[in-house]
Amino acid sequence: MKPQPTIIAVVPAAGIGSRMQADRPKQYLLINGKTILEHTLQALHSHPAIAHVVVAISPEDPFFAELPVASASWLTRIAGGQERADSVLRAVATLPADCWALVHDAARPCLSHADIDKLVGVCTQQEVAGGILATPVRDTMKRARPGASQSPEIAHTECRENLWHALTPQLFRADQLTQALAQGLAQGLPITDEASAMEAAGYCVALVDGNPANIKITRPADMPLAQFYLSALQEHN
Repeated sequence: MKPQPTIIAVVPAAGIGSRMQADRPKQYLLINGKTILEHTLQALHSHPAIAHVVVAISPEDPFFAELPVASASWLTRIAGGQERADSVLRAVATLPADCWALVHDAARPCLSHADIDKLVGVCTQQEVAGGILATPVRDTMKRARPGASQSPEIAHTECRENLWHALTPQLFRADQLTQALAQGLAQGLPITDEASAMEAAGYCVALVDGNPANIKITRPADMPLAQFYLSALQEHN
């Protein structure tokens, strides 16, 4: 059996989240008396395999320093970048080269320990460079015609066979992820998640079937659902 690697969680949290139509970034909205970001950070820190958590915060962010978690010994704050990939690169570049970086969205507070266990098991015991939590596409997928913003028209129906929704966390060796992100950004590639950078660099990335409750909060309607899932998770994590 391979030895358990050192795993450090990375949370890019420098975004604005304008679709929430709130007076602050979405990660600072409250659910059950805590900010979304606090729920996310606690879900990661409370897992026994995670040694430390690094959070990337915008230098102009006035909210994070007011949170009780800001002074936690298990948490390191770094300055985030303009885009998600910039923030993640800055964070993973500070990690030991031989550790594993577990990158997780700030707005995904409904993360179960069981999903982390499953992801870590696949990535560290199989012959892959890393992996991501994901869920198979179950709905019919439509491709819209380009150009229309208000009421787009259907261009065609996409085949959903072998299509997956990418989630987070995404887990990779810190040194390999750092190189892949730097290379992808230098080439101007569209890096929408860590896996896309690793794919472009030629690595094999595993898809690990995750819990659909691990939602990303992007719109006001997501808040009640996240509250429901968080209440259920408190009984299991």
